[in-house]
Amino acid sequence: MRNQKSMDLYARACELIPGGTQLLSRRPSKFAYGVSPVYAATAKGARFTDIEGREYIDWVSGIGAIILGYADPVVDEAVREQISRGTMYSINHELEVELAEHLIETIPCAEMVRYAKGGGDACAVAVRIARGATGRDKILFSGYHGWHDWYLAANLRADESLDQHLFPGIDPTGVPKCLEGTAIPFPYGDAAALADLLEQHRGEVAAIMMEPLRSEWPPEGYLAEVRKIASDAGVVLIFDEVSTGFRFSPGGVQPVLGVEPDMAVFAKSISNGYPMGAVVGRREVMEPASTMFISSTYWSDTIGLRAALTTLREVRRRNVPEQLDHLGKTLQSQLNAVAQETGVPVQCGGVSVHPQLAFDIEDGTLKRKVSTLYIQEMAKRGCHGYTSFYLNAAQGDAEVEQTIAAARDTFTLIQDGLDRGNIDDLLECELKVDVFRRLVS
Repeated sequence: MRNQKSMDLYARACELIPGGTQLLSRRPSKFAYGVSPVYAATAKGARFTDIEGREYIDWVSGIGAIILGYADPVVDEAVREQISRGTMYSINHELEVELAEHLIETIPCAEMVRYAKGGGDACAVAVRIARGATGRDKILFSGYHGWHDWYLAANLRADESLDQHLFPGIDPTGVPKCLEGTAIPFPYGDAAALADLLEQHRGEVAAIMMEPLRSEWPPEGYLAEVRKIASDAGVVLIFDEVSTGFRFSPGGVQPVLGVEPDMAVFAKSISNGYPMGAVVGRREVMEPASTMFISSTYWSDTIGLRAALTTLREVRRRNVPEQLDHLGKTLQSQLNAVAQETGVPVQCGGVSVHPQLAFDIEDGTLKRKVSTLYIQEMAKRGCHGYTSFYLNAAQGDAEVEQTIAAARDTFTLIQDGLDRGNIDDLLECELKVDVFRRLVS
């Protein structure tokens, strides 16, 4: 087996760690099981080295958490300096105020700030604040918002509720049954359906929680209509910007979309891989949290605060969103040229900072096999990823050149397999398990 050391370690992990990993997106079954790398040893810039000693371009960028590049010298030096001064105290630290001021200065909806350590708990904090500020219980949501009870409660009423927002078959085991009916999904892009849901639950809805976009731009006028619907109903509108982060602009996605929610949630790329999250929002909505029990020792540890403040300043100083926009458009253009050259039925589209490959294959099973074959062959050529690309500022010309060369070989192999009808013979691994299926396209 190509990755015997990794697979042996993963087998040990499965005996010791329920599920084998702490994050579903890191399970090897999400990639080309047995061929894709499983355990990293080191990482620097755009690349990591696995425990087998192989180097890969990382087109997943730490599941979106890396925006500047691995082991960024500016961020890491700031963190090292902070560690020398202490990371946790019995009293507060001025970094809490400095980071809050920066977030309020740059994010349109931000007038007050609370911290967290990751996207899931930041979403849970936002929901708690919205419920406390409105005195209502129900949350209407679209997209993926973490693992907490408030969200998985959607599957207590119907097992398929999260199918289009997360991935199929999520069992809400461990979620209190009394939460049934408190989290209700709505379809992205359909403002009328959202308005109908609000009418059905008139006076009971605390918040609309949604990913404003993911890999495609929202329909024209849709988010503005959502904003109006929420305002008319007196419902808190929350944008979950954990995944989009600061790749679109130094102020998140709001300045680009031109729509301002009441609250927004950030994590992942806010701190270039160090654990940190933030909930920001209008004073009217956030201030009631001062009387709510929302509290954790580690939310304000100075490592996360320092990493976030430094990362956000570097994102602005280096003009990272413009870099990523250019990089993504280059990838899209060159991948599409190679697809046309090789004849493989695939198109690279999506927003520039998160390009997506879409195979035009009608048969669902065959499409899944081809996607797995793509991941397998790209991994063998030193490119780790899905059929999508999470960009960071350390990726550059060398990474694009290697990736396009790998794609040319891979697309040629795929097309030959399609012509000969022997895709199965080319697969050296199990079929990948679907990554999160986002209703937010």
